[in-house]
Amino acid sequence: QVQLVESGGGLVQPGGSLRLSCAASGSIFSIDIVGWYRQAPGKQRELVAAIGSGGSTNYADTVKGRFTISRDNAANTVYLQMNSLKPEDTAVYYCNAKIILRFGLSEDYWGQGTQVTVSS
Repeated sequence: QVQLVESGGGLVQPGGSLRLSCAASGSIFSIDIVGWYRQAPGKQRELVAAIGSGGSTNYADTVKGRFTISRDNAANTVYLQMNSLKPEDTAVYYCNAKIILRFGLSEDYWGQGTQVTVSS
């Protein structure tokens, strides 16, 4: 059984920073691509940033230059460093990972989400 657990959310003032973590546990052979998504009230879930198994990254235009995604393969953990936060970054942040369970078998998993609120 595989679990993804996000942490690091909270309340921060505009211009502040937060670091989100997404830790995978369970019977994992390896982790392929991981994405951070967010969903604000009344809006669709959107991709914020993604990182491939080799470390390649891509970002939504709205967060480029402010957010950085990284991964620690030994710890099965992916991070999202968020700087210069704006009120419009307020949302529940979710991580999604393609987990390789064994050779030839992979599945997508979602975490439970962590709330990020940017407000003065």
